[in-house]
Amino acid sequence: MRLVFSGQVIEWRGPAPYYFVPVPDQESEDIREVAAMATYGWGVIPVEARIGEVVFGTSLFPKDGGYLLPLKNAVRKPQGLAAGDDVTVEMTVRLQ
Repeated sequence: MRLVFSGQVIEWRGPAPYYFVPVPDQESEDIREVAAMATYGWGVIPVEARIGEVVFGTSLFPKDGGYLLPLKNAVRKPQGLAAGDDVTVEMTVRLQ
């Protein structure tokens, strides 16, 4: 399953700051349809994503009926991304 969407980088402050892009409602609904085939536990969904020129593998976190795409520093820093920035994400859900 391949998805393209835009979203705003958000920061979650826990013991250390983490950055995410929330997956929009429609795309989250599409992901839920294949979640049972994709998850490897705890509701996380493995994906390959691209933001700009950076391609990376990660897992979506379930949150409030939707999903959050985590952005590691290795993804954010080369592109100068910070909380509040708008990004376009190309993402493929990896089915198990």
